[in-house]
Amino acid sequence: MSAQAQIKRQTVVDIVAHKNGQPVVMLTAYTAPMAKLFDPHVDMLLVGDSLGMVLYGMDTTLPVTLEMMIAHGAAVVRGSQQAMVVVDMPFGSYQESPAQAFRNAARVLSESGAAAVKLEGGEEMAETVDFLVRRGVPVVGHVGLTPQHVNAFGGFRSRGRGEAEADKIRRDAQAISDAGAFAIVIEGTVEQLAREITASVNAVTIGIGASPACDGQVLVSEDILGLFTDFRPKFVKRYADLASTVSDAAATYADEVRSRAFPSAEYCFGVKKG
Repeated sequence: MSAQAQIKRQTVVDIVAHKNGQPVVMLTAYTAPMAKLFDPHVDMLLVGDSLGMVLYGMDTTLPVTLEMMIAHGAAVVRGSQQAMVVVDMPFGSYQESPAQAFRNAARVLSESGAAAVKLEGGEEMAETVDFLVRRGVPVVGHVGLTPQHVNAFGGFRSRGRGEAEADKIRRDAQAISDAGAFAIVIEGTVEQLAREITASVNAVTIGIGASPACDGQVLVSEDILGLFTDFRPKFVKRYADLASTVSDAAATYADEVRSRAFPSAEYCFGVKKG
């Protein structure tokens, strides 16, 4: 049997086994080439609706469509072999009713080949999560700073500093976990609160700007690679500075084209090297 045939994708069971164990490693991916590069190193690939801001230059995630998520989800599935692929449900595709959420989640899974969907919200979404899970749709929840609620929150800011707000996030996470979500992203939430939630819920918690005590971590790949430089959240660690590398490469290429240094004979067909 070939090595490729032996490769198996991570499943819900595999991810759940990380609870209180080795942390889950998750990165965003929106394209097949990036998925291929990340796949050997991560447990989960998130096709986040953050693609609206990262790839399409949108101000928020709100304009992202279901069709965009399906197309990018399919690309990431094609580019990966072993990581579990999770696709965000975009704004307006699941909030109306559990039935609407199921129809659209079924499209995401069947048309992209992804293994699970992610949706934002807490207590108000518990019925929908239960509805999806009972019908065979694996769900990742998302509480704390939820970007699709940016207008209601008055912007992107950390969550859970006041007791009333912290208590709401606790109830949100517990409700989503009890409804059957196998994992919950906790975003932009004060450290102690994220730590408490991780200890109290059955779902695997995946932090982004939360706590090292979470059962895993996720970051936007363009942030850690230094490709998306317009804004750097406090919780982002840069592991590379590819923006300058890309810019320098483009500048060198432009100079060589303008000076006719490129293409030289070695890059042309039917021309003998001098």
